[in-house]
Order: sequence, then C-alpha cells, then structure tokens
Amino acid sequence: MTKQRGLTLITPVQSGMHQELRAELKKIRQELIDNKNELFENLGTIHFARWIILDPTEVDGEKLNARLAFSSNFDGDRDEHIRSLSGAAGPFIDRIYQYCEGYPPERTAAARTSYLKQWITKNAAFYTGAPGRTISQIRQESELRNHLRASLDEVKWNGSAPQEIHRRLQEMTFSRPEFQWAKQKQKLPSINFAGMVLVGIVLLVLLPFLLIWLVIIQVFYERKDIPLGLTPSQVSEPHIRHLEEYEDLERQNQFTQVLVMKKGVPRKITLQFFLAFARQLIRYLFVEGKLMGIPTIHFARWVMIDGGKRMLFLSNFDGSWQQYLGDFIDKSGWGLTAIWSNSVGFPKTKFSLMDGAYDEEHFLAWSRYYEIPTQVWYSAYPHLSIKNIVNNSLIRAELASDLSPRKAAQFLNRF
Repeated sequence: MTKQRGLTLITPVQSGMHQELRAELKKIRQELIDNKNELFENLGTIHFARWIILDPTEVDGEKLNARLAFSSNFDGDRDEHIRSLSGAAGPFIDRIYQYCEGYPPERTAAARTSYLKQWITKNAAFYTGAPGRTISQIRQESELRNHLRASLDEVKWNGSAPQEIHRRLQEMTFSRPEFQWAKQKQKLPSINFAGMVLVGIVLLVLLPFLLIWLVIIQVFYERKDIPLGLTPSQVSEPHIRHLEEYEDLERQNQFTQVLVMKKGVPRKITLQFFLAFARQLIRYLFVEGKLMGIPTIHFARWVMIDGGKRMLFLSNFDGSWQQYLGDFIDKSGWGLTAIWSNSVGFPKTKFSLMDGAYDEEHFLAWSRYYEIPTQVWYSAYPHLSIKNIVNNSLIRAELASDLSPRKAAQFLNRF
C-alpha cells in the first residue's frame, strides 16, 4: 500500500512582513473557497494542506518573530512531494514564500526545493484515518459506490436474494471498462495483534515504574498547576468570531492549536512517554478509521516547536468543532489528558489521566483559547467523511469477493 505521510515546515517570516503575508494568504483562501484549486488538484497527491501564521510572541523570555507553518498530508515519498511543490506549484510557492527570510531570488525548482527542505520539522506523532489509500483510490471507490447505489435504485430486483443481487452487481459493474480496476484485490489495513501484544508486554514491565512516576507528577507538579479557569462564554468573542470564519464551510473542518508546554524535565519525560505510546497505538491499533474510538478524524499530528517549549497540534475532521471535541471527551478523555495536561492552562488533572479533559466546560474553553486561525486550508475530497472512505473500501473489497448469504446482506446494508 502507498504510505501516507505528513510534511511540516516552520519558516521564519521577514521582519515586519507578516501582515503582507497574511493579506496574500487571505487572497489564496478566497480562491480556494471559490473552487480555484487547480494547482492542488493537478499535483494529485495532497489529501489536506494548510498554511498558518504563527504571530510574533515571547516564550520564557525569548522573543520569537513571526513564522509561517505549512502542513500537508500526502501520498508517497517526502522528497518527491517537495519537488512537486517546488516545480509544478512553483509560482504558487513564490507567492507565499517571497515574504519569508532567505527565499532565493532565483526562482527555479531546485532553489525552491533546497529552501523548503531546510525548514522541515519532525512530527512528534502522526495519525492517518484511512492508511494506505491514495487520493486516486479514495475518489475511484467513491465513484464505484455511487454507481452501485444508482444500480440498486434503477433495477427492479423483484425480491431477489442478497447473493443474487451481489452477483448481478458484479456482472453489471465489471462489464464496464471504467471499473476494471475494481477487480483487483486491495488489502485493507487491520489491527496488528502481535504488535499490540508487544506493547502490552512493555507496559507490564514498566507499570510499577509508571505508577510511581505518575504519583510523583501528581504530588510535586499537578497539585501546583494553575488552570486557565475560563468557561466558553468567557473566551474573547472577537477571537471566537475569527476562528469561526473558516469553520463549517463543508462537512469537514480543520483545527489548529499552539500550546505552551509546562517547564521542567519531569514534564518533558511525561510528555515524551505518552507521545511514544500514542505512536505505537497509531501504528498497531488505530488503523481502521478510528482514533481512540472516534470515527471522524482524517489526519492529526503533534509537532514540537521552539526547542520543545511549544506544541503545534493540527487535525482534519468531520462535523462541527463542538461535536469533534465532545467525541474526544466522551470516548478518550484520558488520552487527551495524558498528552495535553503537560501544557499551560490545561484543566486541573490528577495522575496525568484523570479529570482534565473530563471537565468539559473548562476543557472546551481551554481548546478555543489556544486555538489559532488557519489562514489557508485545502481538502481534496470535502464531501467525503472518514466513515464514507472506510465504507467505500469495504464495498470495493466485498464486490470483488464471493460472499455468503450473510455477508451479501451485510454488503447491501453498506448502502
């Protein structure tokens, strides 16, 4: 299967130019809203992309100038992805990065590639909701599903058994040249139980030390933490309105946060442990369209910036902001708390896993307070949810298989 990857670039903006850059990004954003997205479409490998301005700030007494953050979720090789951006999308890249420090005056693909590569920032953890599915596959399987749905609506089946309907759908579909690709068997990602057993063994070995460590964190750190303490109604209304300008335009949404991390080596160790644990769960367990039981997330990533003093979190998800965070609270509040409790202002936490995100009112306010606007956001398939994508892959796999009566009925229920 083609691997999906995430590229993150953090690039310094020329002094005093971040407002001009903001104006340029606003133009690009409007172009995308107006469906002028040929550049992204022509590249054919980008699932989602965004540009965000990190405004000038001060962290631990260090003044930080404005920077431009770029993230993309793409198919294939990272270097080839950057070369595509620098070549086919070169004029577009020039429009944006001309405002950044050290952008090369010679506007060649090689110069752009060299420039962009120097700002690559490693992802601390990266989640993919539908692993191994290229943009081409996602779109083809959506077309296949729509064709089958139309066939079910148009043909009078006269009470045919599920197996017979399935067989006739096979014949009708595979006789068409445009669906010959669907005959090919496609392996779907599945839980790696051997990997999960290994993770379980490691956790059992570490459990006594982990319990002692969590007690130390609670006694010497969490008891002294000062939460943000705001309720949703107390978060700045202009800030909320600014965020909402780029929400709910489609059935998908984006979410971007910049968080200040709590000081101290023990906090860093705690954060790194839980990020490492998350990476293993993502690798072995969360491969079937759900992250900690949440079936709405296409991609998510955690990126440490500013020497580990701050964290950038980005996600692409289905539904509204309220629904998205509500699902997290209901199904995986402990997971949220484990990682984000190491950031400033997070609701009061116990033993790194308890309370925290479960304090819904203060957690939602904290989320909004530290959320920042996304200046430009692109989705290759804004009409598809992650549930749609996973379901379409199952339809394609089952169409090409010999099914029992029970499986054939299950196949028809997917429509």
